[in-house]
Amino acid sequence: MDIYDKIDLVKRPPTEEIVTEEELETLFENVSQPKHYIGLEISGLLHLGSLIIIGFKINDLIKAGVKCKIFLADWHSYINNKFEGDLSKIDRASKYYEAAFKFFCPGVEVVKGSNLYTEKEDYWNNLIRFSKNISLSRNVRCLTILGRSEKDKLDFAQYLYPPMQAVDIKAMDLDIAHAGMDQRKVHMLVRDTFPKLKWKTPVVLHHHLLPGLSAPVSSGIDENAHDDLLISSKMSKSKPWTCVFIHDSGEEVREKIGKAWCPQGLVRNNPVLEIAKYISFHESNNFTVDRPSKFGGPLTFSSYEDLEKSFEDKKIHPMDLKTAVSESVNRIITPVREYFKANGDLLDVYNNEKTT
Repeated sequence: MDIYDKIDLVKRPPTEEIVTEEELETLFENVSQPKHYIGLEISGLLHLGSLIIIGFKINDLIKAGVKCKIFLADWHSYINNKFEGDLSKIDRASKYYEAAFKFFCPGVEVVKGSNLYTEKEDYWNNLIRFSKNISLSRNVRCLTILGRSEKDKLDFAQYLYPPMQAVDIKAMDLDIAHAGMDQRKVHMLVRDTFPKLKWKTPVVLHHHLLPGLSAPVSSGIDENAHDDLLISSKMSKSKPWTCVFIHDSGEEVREKIGKAWCPQGLVRNNPVLEIAKYISFHESNNFTVDRPSKFGGPLTFSSYEDLEKSFEDKKIHPMDLKTAVSESVNRIITPVREYFKANGDLLDVYNNEKTT
């Protein structure tokens, strides 16, 4: 595979941004297997926006010859009060996350934060060095990566979260740092600060955040409005009625998507169309909407753009679109759902437990 084929794999949806594409090209020219990571908090059950979207991108990267790593951020999860700060539960849930990503992304490596910090004796030294090179105000602006801001009542440990996330990248000697668009601020902090310390500066890759199934949330006018909108609108386990979990039955998938916000002819911020774009079309170049014969019968699309145009022109009824998207989602998550039915012990920590 040549360099440009590799770059095309990295760029394909759900990728939304690469900083920078020129640096990525140089990286592939000089490194046969670049080192990548994406860090995840360990919290609730996985869904389309966490396992599937992220897993698709990891699989693209693996095909491009990238050595991919899932970083299970157990201490970050503790700092951000996941499982109400119970490290033993976070540890048990990490086994579920590890199993899910190893099943969906064959070949991915999984590492836990607590193990990394034990192995890297200079981690805390580098954390101080990094922190000496950033201002408090710049650090505070990065707090949106926790789904929080300085307006929230925070404990001091939460202010350590952005520098820790940055120094994780140094500790793993990474070439590509990957996250959702909601993590962009900390990656820009990394790219601004690492050169001052003469540390290797990674290419950063941001994937699209899949929205929840409800109507989009309106943003305010403050400087963090865009980040607030990203976080409040994305598919989230904290809003289960707007979230398609990988464990949902076929009927639950159809019911949730059937109730999704999908005004006829409206394509902007339409969550059903977004699932079609970032999930259905990722796995197939053909997408069929099965319309009743009195309305012209089935339509098959070979590109998302054609599907979107037909919906905008009101040639497709929202319920027909929802049915087609539900069928596509079910085909994709059924193997994962069945895997966990056979490995139900991995879900024990979620039984009767409150997660955040």
